[in-house]
Amino acid sequence: MTLAAAQLGADALASMPASFANLKRIDAGLLNVGYVDAGPAGGTPVLLLHGWPYDIHTYVDVVPLLAARGYRVIVPYLRGYGTTRFLSSATKRNGQPAALALDAIALLDALDIRQAIVAGCDWGARSADVLAALWPERCKGLVAVSGYLIGSQTAGKRPLPPPAELQWWYQYYFATERGRLGYEKYRRDFARLIWQIASPKWKFDNVTFERSAAALDNPDHVDIVIHNYRWRLGLAEGEARYDDIEARLAAAPPILVPAITLEGDANGAPHPEPAAYAKKYAGKYSHRTLTGGIGHNLPQEAPQAFAKAVIDVDGYAA
Repeated sequence: MTLAAAQLGADALASMPASFANLKRIDAGLLNVGYVDAGPAGGTPVLLLHGWPYDIHTYVDVVPLLAARGYRVIVPYLRGYGTTRFLSSATKRNGQPAALALDAIALLDALDIRQAIVAGCDWGARSADVLAALWPERCKGLVAVSGYLIGSQTAGKRPLPPPAELQWWYQYYFATERGRLGYEKYRRDFARLIWQIASPKWKFDNVTFERSAAALDNPDHVDIVIHNYRWRLGLAEGEARYDDIEARLAAAPPILVPAITLEGDANGAPHPEPAAYAKKYAGKYSHRTLTGGIGHNLPQEAPQAFAKAVIDVDGYAA
């Protein structure tokens, strides 16, 4: 961690919330979204997107750092998590990337936010990449943990070397009915295991874990997760409404907006090497690898460094 990061917000760090209080709700697209809205209403908007099997508390220590610097910070529960609900019981519980990205656009529209710095980790990083690639006018800047995560069903069908396939063991488990039933029954045990594998040096306590695990009790959670991973392998159908977007994503479009990518030196989850995606960021760009045992849930493990990346990418766009 740099000295600048350490000095980023000492006062904010001292008053970090143990959790988020007074969550808001808003109808946005297909969803009624539960979300955090922190910082001054007139500040530069920052949209922070979480992943699986995590929740908005990925950013619980990032939010006060950014709010203290004058940013308006929006942190929504994704579809299938926390207090977010579908507006209609008839809507397909779809976890494909295009659907998740359009959820984010719908939220920005509902909040009357024309442009935001978009940042994410895990599923959230993929959605942030998609927004930056396909809707650059909505993105002032991008921060993406593990870099360029845009893919396609065609790419997902290609076999990988055995060590890489082993890392995706849960994806193949979810492809079976046994896996679906197992995740339904043991979702907390499953999430804890993923946390431990993905961040082997992060010594999170039970209170921290349970605070986030509660978000997995959403009634649509299992359907969204199972569809997401089966869709990636071409084992589940998507929706025709997203075909054009998925076709554009399958072409691996470059990202032109200012961007910073981050990686932890102890990330135990499947992730590409920075050199493999650097050329996909065609605008002003830099990559930072964090040392000291930082794992997959980087914003929660290294909140100061993540917040500094958001502030720095804002500077890129100035």
